Order: sequence, then C-alpha cells, then structure tokens
Amino acid sequence: MILDELQTPIVLAPMAGGPSTPELTAAVSEAGGLGLLAAGYLSVEETAARIEKTRALTGRPFGVNLFAAGAPTPPAEFAEYLATLAADHEVGTPKYDGDAWDEKIDLLVVAPVPVVSCTFGCFDAEQVDRLHAAGSEVWVTVTSVAEARIAAAAGADALVAQGAEAGGHRATFADRVADDATDPLGLLALLQLLTAAVDLPVVATGGITTGAGLAAALAAGARAAQLGTVFLRCPEAGTNSIHRGALGSETPTMLTRAFTGRRARGLRNRFLLEHTDAPAAYPEIHYATAPLRAAARAAGNADEVNLWAGQTHALTPELPAGELVAQLSSEAKIALTKALSR
Repeated sequence: MILDELQTPIVLAPMAGGPSTPELTAAVSEAGGLGLLAAGYLSVEETAARIEKTRALTGRPFGVNLFAAGAPTPPAEFAEYLATLAADHEVGTPKYDGDAWDEKIDLLVVAPVPVVSCTFGCFDAEQVDRLHAAGSEVWVTVTSVAEARIAAAAGADALVAQGAEAGGHRATFADRVADDATDPLGLLALLQLLTAAVDLPVVATGGITTGAGLAAALAAGARAAQLGTVFLRCPEAGTNSIHRGALGSETPTMLTRAFTGRRARGLRNRFLLEHTDAPAAYPEIHYATAPLRAAARAAGNADEVNLWAGQTHALTPELPAGELVAQLSSEAKIALTKALSR
C-alpha cells in the first residue's frame, strides 16, 4: 500500500478551485509525502493535462481526487436566494453538472495514477473494480461511520476521515439543511469511531497545521494526515492573492452555504454573515455566484470572496512545500518523543 511506502505520513489535500497545482502536488511527493491533485471543476482535458504535467515534475507516486456526482436541486428551492443576491450583485446562471465523474474515471482507467480518491460521495463497486484493475488504490473521504461502512462495502482501500475543523467543503455524501441541527464530528472523535468500526487504514484531515497536530492524529490511529490549509501560502500553490493575504490572521472561520450551496468552512466575512440562511443547492449556487466572486477578486474585495480555511489557519507559515513537509515531519517526531517520555 502507498501509505507504507511514504517517507513521511503527509498527504496533500486536493484543493479544487485554484490552490491545487501540478507544482504543489509534485513538491509534496518529491519531499516524501503523497501529493493529491484536485480534478474538481476541471474538464477531462484539463485533468489529463495536469496529470501529465505532474508526471513531468515528479517520478514519485501521486494521486487524483474526483468530486462525486450528486443529484440536481429543483430550481424552486434556490430561486428566492438567487433573487436576493441579484438585487445587489451580478449573478450567473445556476446549472447542474456531474463534474464529468464518469468521464474522469474512464480517463484514470486508461491513464492510471497510484491513488484515486473521491469527495462528496462514493465510487460504486464496479468503479472500484475498474480502478483496481488499472492498478490504482481507491480512497474515499468520509465524515461519519455510516459513510465509512458504505465505502468499505464498495471495496475502498482507505478512508480519508474529515473532521469538522477542515477548511473548504464538507465531504458529506448528502448535504441537507435538515441535518444542520446535528453537530459534525471533530477529527479526534471521528478517528476513534472509525478505527473501532471499520477495518481500513484511515488518513486524518481537518485542522492539522503543525507537527504536533500530525503527531496527535497518528497517535489516535491514523496512518497519515491529509493537510490542506497549511499549504495554501506555499509559493507552489495557486491560491489567489486575497485568499493568501487573509490567511494567518486571527479571523475566525464558520460553516456556510452562501457561496456554493454546500456547507464549507471559510473565513468569516460580510457575505457569509449576511447569508447564513443560504439553501442547499450544489453546484447550482456555485455557478450562480461565480461572477460576483470573480468581480470581488478583481476589485480586491475580501468581503465577497470565498476564503476557504480550516480552524487553525492562523498557524499557516509561508514556506516552499518541500521545506514545509520536512518541518512538519521533524516536529511530529519531536512531539511523539516528548509524549512518550511523559
């Protein structure tokens, strides 16, 4: 298994929408971790091109992450919200698409990579078999024991356990407003529950920005940790300037559907606070708010941009990805040694 071959138990989170680049993916793999390349929002052709560029930058293993296709939302469920936005902003056309889910799986069967992971749902058993036949490991991102059992039944090789602390979109298989009364599980609780319930390797993700955090995840049963926010300020990341500048501040985060129609954790700004009642309608709202987000980035307006970040973003350093992997690995070893000596 790939996790057994890594020099350090660090996996780069696939951060779709800009931050994920072949350069960042390759740099983490070159440093002894595992880089995951985000294919979300990309066409099949763009995905293929980024895979080839990553291959040109590193001979080490890397993976590709896909967004699982969900179901379309009836327009009546989000029409009022978009009308409210349109009163003050340029709003685009809401649309549903499956993010070329089937076509990207076809691509990865023909041009396989060592790991294929997914978010927002689960591969079915036939898709897992196809990816296995191509030589790929299959990882599924989960937020609960119920989702973990679905992934295990489908034949997944590993689980990526996403705690509530994580930045960006929640990886839940279904995103429903009715579920908001249930607090999402934090990473430590989720790790304990998953390792007790499912006999699969677990990769921990959510709120890990230090070596001590990495050590804690390993001590709680994770085989590795998947880190995203901590890499956003690396020079290899495609993080836009507004987002990059906002990280490292004391601004708290919150969960929101305001920008995309799916719960995601980002830095609090005016737009999030003004639209706490946004409906569940992904990806329709994502496409509808694209023009207002683009206009805000062009204007340098941080109050109308989605600034995805985990709860510990204040600790993110500005380092090249390779140096950051080495630093986190060293800090984790020190933290584990100190813990054992107590």
